[in-house]
Amino acid sequence: MIHSYFEPYKTKMVELIHLSSAEERKNWIEEARYNLFNLRSEQVMIDLLTDSGTGAMSDSQWAAIMTGDESYAGSSSYEHLRDTIREITGFEYFLPTHQGRAAENVLFSVLVKKGNIVPGNSHFDTTKGHIEYRDAEAVDCSVEEAFDLNSRDPFKGNVDLGKMEKILKEHPASDIPLIIMTLTCNTTGGQPVSMENLRAVSRLAKQYGIKLFIDGARFAENAWFIKTREAGYKNKTIREIVREMFSYADGMTMSSKKDGLVNIGGFIGFRDETLFREATTFNIMFEGFITYGGMAGRDMNALAVGLRESTTEKYLEARTRQVTLLGEMITKLGIPVIQPYGGHAIFVEALGFLPHVPREEFPAQTLAIELYVEAGVRGVEIGALMADRDPVTRKNRFPDLETVRLAIPRRVYSDNHMKAVAEGLHRVWQRRDTIRHGLHIVHEAPILRHFTVELEKVKP
Repeated sequence: MIHSYFEPYKTKMVELIHLSSAEERKNWIEEARYNLFNLRSEQVMIDLLTDSGTGAMSDSQWAAIMTGDESYAGSSSYEHLRDTIREITGFEYFLPTHQGRAAENVLFSVLVKKGNIVPGNSHFDTTKGHIEYRDAEAVDCSVEEAFDLNSRDPFKGNVDLGKMEKILKEHPASDIPLIIMTLTCNTTGGQPVSMENLRAVSRLAKQYGIKLFIDGARFAENAWFIKTREAGYKNKTIREIVREMFSYADGMTMSSKKDGLVNIGGFIGFRDETLFREATTFNIMFEGFITYGGMAGRDMNALAVGLRESTTEKYLEARTRQVTLLGEMITKLGIPVIQPYGGHAIFVEALGFLPHVPREEFPAQTLAIELYVEAGVRGVEIGALMADRDPVTRKNRFPDLETVRLAIPRRVYSDNHMKAVAEGLHRVWQRRDTIRHGLHIVHEAPILRHFTVELEKVKP
């Protein structure tokens, strides 16, 4: 008997896709100054720009929205979310924010000062931006396997403990306000961190008297990889794994638009009441009163339900299976991607895909543009554009990995959409030797430039 796999949910509403032509897309991307962020949503057929806030909510979440309490202070929706966060993460105190970067802004306003060092595994773009905006330095202590395309290490999001301890020894604890562990590590391919590594980093942090915070945007996906890849966790539930993960940290930031399964929202979790009270001042200044913090009551209700849904085995199996499906289809075509496949996206290696495009002409952005024109698929560059300029020398930074991220929204696209993505990428792959020139910058912001950058094609 054949046992076919099917997703543990069914569709109750559909959104029509405008099926555009390559000629239309060529004109649209030129008008957008070769910045995929500038495209209108109707100009995109399959949108893999980000998995942040782009997922589909469940009927239970929509039902919870209808019972949202919009009281300015003391909302029952706040209490519902607080109790859910305590149950799932173990953090006693929390502050709601409107999204993840807002959580970083509030937390770093308390902790990060000029001249500070903030070590961790590869920091996400907004995390690094908030650190460098405060004239501090984000130090990447990722394992070398994270940057090795040939490595199949199951936990390439791990920190190199030797690198980390070297930083902790070389600088006084007063210069290191916190260590940040990003779970999963988006910048290096959505790669997970092992429980063993998280436990070891926690020991180091305690030894040197430094706080450990987790960027938990994709914490549930990280827990799934621990369950399926790490010895000793096969028979643990996702909730049990999550509680252990967070037990090693002093707090967390969360973009709830990922594993919270909502379209907006975030929060900060704290173990220490004193730090929580210090952060409340900045939360009130930047976000709102401490019982809503930039979120509507209905959105807090939806988030409470989403956190419960994302920490179930059936959901995570379906989620990671679709990412793996896309990765396998692309790999079978001979196209280089980061492996093992991550939890939320497939990362196409641009330097091997477009070897003739010089690095200073942004090969990953060039590839992302080619894929859009060819197939109407919008991905995002994770490379030199996103790496920004060095804050001191103002020279372009060229990271070890130059990739196009194809981030899959949660519970949105079918497997046929994934097949169309792979086929479109294959058509670009077949003509890759004809692509010999990339792009140059016409206008850029001084920080986080990739969101608003304007580019032109380099003429032969």
